[in-house]
Amino acid sequence: MELFLNLPTKFKNLMWQIAIVIVCLYFGFYTINGDRGLLHYMYLSREIAYAKQLAAKYHNERVKLEDKVHLLSSESLDLDLLDERAKAVLNLMHDDEFIIVDE
Repeated sequence: MELFLNLPTKFKNLMWQIAIVIVCLYFGFYTINGDRGLLHYMYLSREIAYAKQLAAKYHNERVKLEDKVHLLSSESLDLDLLDERAKAVLNLMHDDEFIIVDE
């Protein structure tokens, strides 16, 4: 008889435990898979690393171009570079010269 008297309180306690487990599972799932979860964080970390690598590549390319522009400026004019650029742009050369294009 005592078993049936405690049944509503046991059922109530069981429901609370089930509710707590469901809430923990919900938050655990979205901690891993949500928009701000761990998987999205790892994806964004890879994207940031790729963007930094790309930025470094473009920075190095820019530095090289700035060096070439500096060599063509009036303060430090490199006649060999000027001759090379003029031949490349105008597509002209002397009869005794040949051009090797490195792509």
